[in-house]
Amino acid sequence: MDMGRESRWEKDTMTVEIVFALVTAAALAAVVLAVALVPALVFGLSGPAGKSTLAVGALLGAAAGVWRLVRVLGRFDAQRRKGR
Repeated sequence: MDMGRESRWEKDTMTVEIVFALVTAAALAAVVLAVALVPALVFGLSGPAGKSTLAVGALLGAAAGVWRLVRVLGRFDAQRRKGR
């Protein structure tokens, strides 16, 4: 086997880690969006205030999801390079 190529086990490990990163990023984004929408529901915001709350929640959720995705995959890459 060529030493420069990855084994099947390593490829499977990467696939699992990518799926884990995507799922946890989506879950975090959904939680952040839900938390941002709670004040809109509790206080009955409508019109521009409701739309801006939705926009801010979506933006924060997307940012949190991307942060989680980069963090998980970056940590996995660092461990892989160390040989763990």
